[in-house]
Amino acid sequence: LFRPACELFEPPSDVLCEYEVRVPRPDGLSLTANVFRSRTAEANGEQVPVVMCAHPYDNSLLPALGKTPFGGPPQQFRIIRQSGGTPRFSTITSWESPDPAFWVPNGYAVVNLNLPGYASSDGTPTMFSEDQGKAFYEAIEWVASQPWCNGNIGLSGVSFLAISQYYVAACEAYGGSPPALKCISPWEGLSDPLRDIFLWGGIPEVGFTTFWWYGEVNSVIKGRVDEYLDAEGGTPIELPVIHPFEDDFWRSKVPNLEEIQLPMLVCGSFSDHNLHTNGSFRAFDRASSEHKWLYTHRSGKWVSYYSDEVLQMTKAFMDCFLKENGEGEFLEMPPVRLEVRSTGDQVYEVRQEHEWPLARTKYIEFYLDANRGVLKDDRPSEAGETAYDARRGQVTFAVRFSEDTEVTGHMKLAVWVEARQSKTGRPAPQDLALFVAVNKLDVYGKSIRFNGTIGAENDMVSRGQALASWRELDEDASTPWLPVFASREARPLQPGEVVRVDIPICPSSTHFLEGESLQLIVGAQEVVPTPPFRKKPPRLEGSAVIHTGADRPSHLLVPVIPTR
Repeated sequence: LFRPACELFEPPSDVLCEYEVRVPRPDGLSLTANVFRSRTAEANGEQVPVVMCAHPYDNSLLPALGKTPFGGPPQQFRIIRQSGGTPRFSTITSWESPDPAFWVPNGYAVVNLNLPGYASSDGTPTMFSEDQGKAFYEAIEWVASQPWCNGNIGLSGVSFLAISQYYVAACEAYGGSPPALKCISPWEGLSDPLRDIFLWGGIPEVGFTTFWWYGEVNSVIKGRVDEYLDAEGGTPIELPVIHPFEDDFWRSKVPNLEEIQLPMLVCGSFSDHNLHTNGSFRAFDRASSEHKWLYTHRSGKWVSYYSDEVLQMTKAFMDCFLKENGEGEFLEMPPVRLEVRSTGDQVYEVRQEHEWPLARTKYIEFYLDANRGVLKDDRPSEAGETAYDARRGQVTFAVRFSEDTEVTGHMKLAVWVEARQSKTGRPAPQDLALFVAVNKLDVYGKSIRFNGTIGAENDMVSRGQALASWRELDEDASTPWLPVFASREARPLQPGEVVRVDIPICPSSTHFLEGESLQLIVGAQEVVPTPPFRKKPPRLEGSAVIHTGADRPSHLLVPVIPTR
């Protein structure tokens, strides 16, 4: 609490700070924005492009205004750990937003907007909603009409400030993106709330939603909290219970990514598995943009976002589309910046690629051998099974690499499972919670850990999760390496029934040396807990049984990148 995980500095004196600027809406209500401009540009009557963001977090919670704890950084930097370094930004930078102290000296204005119903903005507070997209659209067009703006606007920001970009870039209420919006740079944001956080694989998230609601959302609602509850039907904590499957409520909260045609610079993190990894890669894949780039990393999200490398790259992106009419040198940059890690601290390689997933990927099926506890590249002819406690147990399988190997892309576990009754004679459970982790072992069998979600430094290579009852796939959306659950209904397990469950594993990029091993862990609980995230699987009694062999070829699909 007394040593916040960031560094602050004072902004240049040329930055003109205008707080609580009223942004009118067509319905007579108004939003509030903080506007940061150059005093010199103002005196000279210059028009500049704008970097903008929108969120529910109250843009007045700034060290410069004395509204943060002890006059220091936003409170989140006192209670959330960082990994991979220490972010550095100015005292006029609110939570997860672009830093005016960087953008204004580089010839931009910055606009930081409160969404409807939050902080001092009028309206009904909602979350992941059409109204938020409409309000953002209207605000962008208003900003573009101001005498100090050249009419070109780009978006930037982290987490919710990335999510809001998808909704306005595909604003169905107004038939698409605002005319003044020329590009977006969503830095780690989910794109399907049901699948990315609330009910990932059918398992409710109860930890982060509690932290988020009470720590970041509830306290900044402008009016009565009841207005939020009336609009949304419940708090984020309650939604998995109120809406346990995909329905019209959840579908209304998914931006139409295919309608996004704007240039995009998307951050896809290999470390934020619990929240943003899947949604960011989905957005990059599905957007229809002619020009789109993907920046991958395995550091902390804020450390990366405020780093000099990312600031300079984002500036080059914004320059291209806000100052150079889409004809700048940035267009020559290959679409994918790939970071391959050996350990949590060691980057093996950073290189440019031309697509995601990589076109030269060789997908290898490593088959589970229950009789020996190993992964094999040839299908075992002998049938086998291994069982573990359906409430708390787990089993492991491993393969040792005989040569240096890069694993980059999406992994998938296809596993045949059965639920059996406990020794007490009680009926077999009708479901199984399947938590999957992929671990890296050194040549001595010791686990090598990586940076994970929200400052975790003991994470594994990757993870996935699913309820066996959610095994039905959306065949149209699924690919051989990336299954997508239909999420429409539960299919309870019957006594003695053996079913196949295909579990997607978050994308990753890891280098293994000769003699190092890839270990697969399957368990009934989270293999690596990462507070404040906490999953709530059903309480089950009995055994989870994994079947292997020729007739039930359980396997881990691994994306291996051939050496160039």
